[in-house]
Amino acid sequence: MPQRVLVIGAGFAGLAAATSLADKGYDVTILEKNSTAGGRARVFQAEGFTFDMGPSWYWMPDIFETYFARFGEKPSDYYNLVRLDPSYSVIFGPDEAVNLPAGLENIEALFEQLEPGSGPRLREFLRQAAYKYDVGMNNFVWKPSRSVTEFLSFKLLYDVTRLDVFQSFASHVRKFFKHPRLLEIVEFPVLFLGATPENTPAMYSLMNYAEMTMGTWYPMGGMHEIVKAMVQLAEKKGVKILLNQSVRKIDITKNSARRVMTDQGIFETDVVVAGADYNHVETNLVDSAYRNYDDDYWNKRVMAPSSLLFYLGVNKHVPRLQHHNLFFDEDFKRHAQEIYDTPRWPTKPLFYASAPSKTDPSVAPEGCENLFLLIPVAPGLTDDDATREHYFQLIMDRLEAYVGEDVRSHLIFKRSYAHRDFITDYNAFRGNAYGLANTLKQTALLKPSLKNKRVNNLFYTGQLTVPGPGVPPSLISGLVVADEVAKEFH
Repeated sequence: MPQRVLVIGAGFAGLAAATSLADKGYDVTILEKNSTAGGRARVFQAEGFTFDMGPSWYWMPDIFETYFARFGEKPSDYYNLVRLDPSYSVIFGPDEAVNLPAGLENIEALFEQLEPGSGPRLREFLRQAAYKYDVGMNNFVWKPSRSVTEFLSFKLLYDVTRLDVFQSFASHVRKFFKHPRLLEIVEFPVLFLGATPENTPAMYSLMNYAEMTMGTWYPMGGMHEIVKAMVQLAEKKGVKILLNQSVRKIDITKNSARRVMTDQGIFETDVVVAGADYNHVETNLVDSAYRNYDDDYWNKRVMAPSSLLFYLGVNKHVPRLQHHNLFFDEDFKRHAQEIYDTPRWPTKPLFYASAPSKTDPSVAPEGCENLFLLIPVAPGLTDDDATREHYFQLIMDRLEAYVGEDVRSHLIFKRSYAHRDFITDYNAFRGNAYGLANTLKQTALLKPSLKNKRVNNLFYTGQLTVPGPGVPPSLISGLVVADEVAKEFH
């Protein structure tokens, strides 16, 4: 009889962990709080539009290939990827935008145009970044980070010296580029890591390597197609996915988790893998005696931003927008300070606009546009309807100034989403959207442990543990924790 494993949460990490464990022969059941799988990558339909609720960037296609290959499959068995060209547009004002093209030669030409001589420097920057990507994504992120001995090899110590982990990303990129527009383009990917370039290790230039050399992709039908593929594969391996199962308690006896109680029933188990919010599991699902970390620890963590999101259905095409659009038409440093240094609702925020209907007509009715707007904001803020509406009007003023047309009077659907929704739907600590910031003091061994130190069969996976936030790291997190379970319970 295979050992029973309960996985809490059907996000990317939970699905990955469950599929890997089922593939190893375990009897696996996922308990999912919401009515659909996917976690933050859920989807909803309204007025003929299909809206991805969370992740919208498909980077690092090699990680997805690695994931499906582990089970003898390929992403193309499940969904159709297209490469975006341009990858995205950076908008610096109503009359100034830079489109980042696909292909290194084209990117070099763009850099040369903005800063003569920067093309060769870009090649050197990416050569170094390629090494960091190889070591970081093919080695470090696969470490469970449970013991310092995992990192005590001469090769890894040698690699660390070349990864620039003690140098800031901001100072690193300024060795190569001077033009302010180029600096903003190069620094933009670290926003996904949840910290300012000044507080992010230079190692994360690996993000630039992924972005510029591997490209920006889109699965036709939307990002939720990845979730559908993972669910199909999980069920193919025998995973049972139970929806609308809000976990209320993990019952621990003699330092072992033996039962998980939900609104719908009681489930016996031999192992628990918690893919739900780590802080929520520690604070609300286990008794305080079994917590890895107390409230003081969590309150000192540097969180990645939360987000104020708007899902808009427009009954016409909106000109000038690309699939991905970064509105960098306000002061980046001021916005960053209002997220990290003096947390508050931002004065003049930068924002991101996605128009997937530019690539994929299936996500909007004919002649219409599907828009997804995102403002990064500090976690833990008071979130009310008046605040949401203030920021909606503020960013729509700027979007309309750029596209040169009225959009608001053409809205046939509008929905907002922010802190209180992240808390309600995902039990997200302080309403965070992305997990822990990837600062030096919150890397590898310094992240919350993937294993409970007091409960011998309780593990954690997802964006608040190793390797960190983002879709590819969450996939890796699920696979890593599955391997750790298999080591201890075989």
